Amino acid sequence: MPKQDLRTQSLSDLQQSLASIGQPTYRAKQVYDWMWKLGARSFDDMTNIPATLRQAMSEVFTYDSIVLDDRQNSEDGTIKSRYKLHDGYKIETVMIPVVKDKRATGCVSSQVGCSLTCSFCATGKMGRLRNLTAAEIYDQAFDTNKLCVEQLGFPMTNLVYMGMGEPLLNYGPVLESINRITSHNGMGWSPKRITVSTAGIAKMIKRLGDEKVKFNLALSLHASDDTKRNEIMPINESNRLAALMESLEYFYEKTKGRISFEYIALKDFNDTLEDADKLVRLCRGQFPVKVNVIEYNPVPGVPFERADEKQVDVFAARVRSKGVMITVRRSRGKDIDAACGQLANKG
Repeated sequence: MPKQDLRTQSLSDLQQSLASIGQPTYRAKQVYDWMWKLGARSFDDMTNIPATLRQAMSEVFTYDSIVLDDRQNSEDGTIKSRYKLHDGYKIETVMIPVVKDKRATGCVSSQVGCSLTCSFCATGKMGRLRNLTAAEIYDQAFDTNKLCVEQLGFPMTNLVYMGMGEPLLNYGPVLESINRITSHNGMGWSPKRITVSTAGIAKMIKRLGDEKVKFNLALSLHASDDTKRNEIMPINESNRLAALMESLEYFYEKTKGRISFEYIALKDFNDTLEDADKLVRLCRGQFPVKVNVIEYNPVPGVPFERADEKQVDVFAARVRSKGVMITVRRSRGKDIDAACGQLANKG
């Protein structure tokens, strides 16, 4: 019978497990703190736990943590980390600092690879190899926060689920990881500092609304009509824009949570004034929305190019002139493997 990962145990489960081998209740709380508050990556890290108990736990449980495998540092301060998982798969996490404002955003992965095969994305070329566990997602957030403190002298300020994978296709572990991150027994974060980004799965967006989640939601839009969106995002064929806008209205009605549209600007594809006007129409629904235009990080073997910087500014100005909140995010980490999935795909 395969061993169970220790971090699938709740505190009460842990109390029962340790009581069954004659351990006092307080030991369970110590172990639990090591798992979540203190960021242990192995039984041996739990230095105030007797060696005999650590050995006993290792005979019953595994401790499936992530291990740093590679790290790339950009001249602009962006740091991309590749982690190896217990089964040999690799994922990536990004830390994006804005030092002058004492801000830093961590970007975490939710799956190994992705099943959605968006035509501009490196991760989609991997296919979906497996979902990450809540603990593997949590480890990325914990590590990135630690990295911020060590490198910048201040903690991470925001966390986005915009790395490898589609978070809403790993629904349970993603929400469990957020619960851990926001728990006083974990990192103690406010959910308002967390954004989950989805390519657009209407029924799951409504489920978030029904569960009245407290975090923010971002839709990876990238095109403002079904024809273009179908061309670059196959998920749109079963989740048309009308259905997505309805689901976002439902989400906002239930949660009043912040909603944003992510829009990668692709040269000669979605960067015209006509595209801008279509985007404005989408932003006039029954919920407030902010648009983030993102410069594209080209992927080898993919036909898309980064839109011209001046054209992006003209596009954004048109949207802004119609009363829609919009920002342009210049590409970060251009001198490293910046596109999502590039580093994880490397040997």
